[in-house]
Amino acid sequence: MIDRATIDKIMEATNIVDVVGEFVTLRKAGVNYKGLCPFHDDKTPSFIVSPSKGICHCFACGKGGNAVNFLMEHEQFSYPDALRWLANKYHIEVKEKELSEEERKQQGERESMFIVNEWAKNYFHQLIHDHPDGVAIGKQYFRSRGVRDDIIEKFQLGYALANRTSMSAAALAAGYSDKFLVKTGLCYRRDSGELVDRYAGRVIFPWFNISGRICAFGGRLLDSRTKGVQQKYVNSPESDIYHKDHQLYGLFQAKRSISKEDSVFMVEGYTDVIAMHQCGIENVVANSGTALSVHQIKLLRRFTQNIVLLYDGDEAGIHAAMRGTDMLLAEGMNVKVVLLPDGDDPDSFAKHHSSEELKEYITTHQRDFIDFKTELTLKGVTDPVKRSEAISGIVKSVSEIPNQITRDTYLRQCSQQLGMSEETLINSMNRMIHDKHAQVNRTEQQAPVLTTHATIASGLNTNQENRLEQIARMLVQCVVREGERIIFDQIEAEDGSMVSLNVAQYIQYDLEQDDLQLPQEIYTQILDEAVEKSSEEGFCAEAYFVHHPDVRISKLANQLAILPYRLSKRLEPTDTMENLRQRVTHLILDFRLAITSDRLRQIQQQLKEVGGDMQRIKQLMEEFRDTKLIHDTLAKRLGR
Repeated sequence: MIDRATIDKIMEATNIVDVVGEFVTLRKAGVNYKGLCPFHDDKTPSFIVSPSKGICHCFACGKGGNAVNFLMEHEQFSYPDALRWLANKYHIEVKEKELSEEERKQQGERESMFIVNEWAKNYFHQLIHDHPDGVAIGKQYFRSRGVRDDIIEKFQLGYALANRTSMSAAALAAGYSDKFLVKTGLCYRRDSGELVDRYAGRVIFPWFNISGRICAFGGRLLDSRTKGVQQKYVNSPESDIYHKDHQLYGLFQAKRSISKEDSVFMVEGYTDVIAMHQCGIENVVANSGTALSVHQIKLLRRFTQNIVLLYDGDEAGIHAAMRGTDMLLAEGMNVKVVLLPDGDDPDSFAKHHSSEELKEYITTHQRDFIDFKTELTLKGVTDPVKRSEAISGIVKSVSEIPNQITRDTYLRQCSQQLGMSEETLINSMNRMIHDKHAQVNRTEQQAPVLTTHATIASGLNTNQENRLEQIARMLVQCVVREGERIIFDQIEAEDGSMVSLNVAQYIQYDLEQDDLQLPQEIYTQILDEAVEKSSEEGFCAEAYFVHHPDVRISKLANQLAILPYRLSKRLEPTDTMENLRQRVTHLILDFRLAITSDRLRQIQQQLKEVGGDMQRIKQLMEEFRDTKLIHDTLAKRLGR
């Protein structure tokens, strides 16, 4: 367990903008920052980061919190692991007690897989520095490909010894379980049960996920062994921590540059990424020969909407450039294409040209994708039917673009290039969009119809039953946001002394007069702690609860600290002590009214069920009368 002093030190050092900025491209928006939400399919930026409050929040899906909450949600970290990540980022020494055997088990298999992969990455990387075969074979291979030592370090490249049990034997000797060696794909078992190293005799390319943890590996045969071999590369199999359609090679190393340049280059393989970095172009990722997925596109779109597909100019390169482009367009990406001279890929081109020459070639040869597709699909096509099919394919790509103005601009451009009526192209595109929407509606139409009446009825009941909960939550929100603020200054107490009450103290005092309780234990805990901390000089309720060591409290406090809207300065009311006092006292009256309303409903229900017990009926009727009198008095005071 991490001690409280270390937690406080970590939270004091943490900058929420820096942390979220590791995963989301943020742009200044007044005093806050704004970006695309990483927790749902966000088309327009709805994710707000407040440096002054130290929290983030999505106004669409509601997720967010402080830096720890964000990491726990985004990276599926445990609370201690999120703190360790922050401590590592800000170079803070973590002091914690030794974990027990039971606590180690509770860290879970997912965490164990990451730990094994981290060990394996260090093992493979160390071999190319210290082991004779690693230096003579692995390091020499990279140097023969022109890879500098600093790039080897940057990507933590490595080498696996040719002996097919070397790595597994070292891992077992270090205390790692064979279970996780198999689950991560580092090893596999033969029918005999023997453990075999998957990457033996290969150079190693570790896969970093977006937060820098090792999720997978790629292993390449050495050049002398690739002749006649179709599968030069072996990659990690799918696992709990690696899904190939969710990851992009090089994204961890590229994300800052992508945000800075507001653009990303997409290449095919590991060596292409490495060669580009060596040329000084760092905003580059690879999908490693697989078709782009929606997950990968959404991952990139957090950092930029501009993507340049950089492939060699042969038939395979052209085919690669065409794959997945409609999905890119549908996700709102601006797509350009650069084809290198036939026979060159980014790796080979970068070796024979300077950084300036590569950048100049990209700048002068990049083309808009629609323009590229138009020329490519119609080149040499004279048959009317095939030409019509090619044009339909172009229009279909345009129809995927979500922005109407962009679609219209492209169609106007296509009309001029194709020598066709713009109206014809627009009509064709509109039919495609209509057919697509109709198909989506057909598949989704039934479920809402079947649940409509039940949902409405449930919603009505929920509104009635949750009124008490809603008001209690609003009271706790006052405690979290303004619990330390004085609302009764120098008033006379029962013993004749003069006292001042802040928001938290007054709410607790008022509820205690009639032994009233907030409906949830966590609400009571927040109120009690706010009252207890009120005596401490400089206590700020919002900062205290937002960074509370209890994850449940910090999550709730983060939700309550964010207002769902913000009035303009002209319309915003002056938040005086008088205004705050009126708001709090009104809420307490509302809370009491909700309690009496709830009790009246309970009495009515009991009267229906009591049967012929006249004594009990009389008691219930008297209680109903007294409660109704209190209810009506409260309603009158509230102006209802």
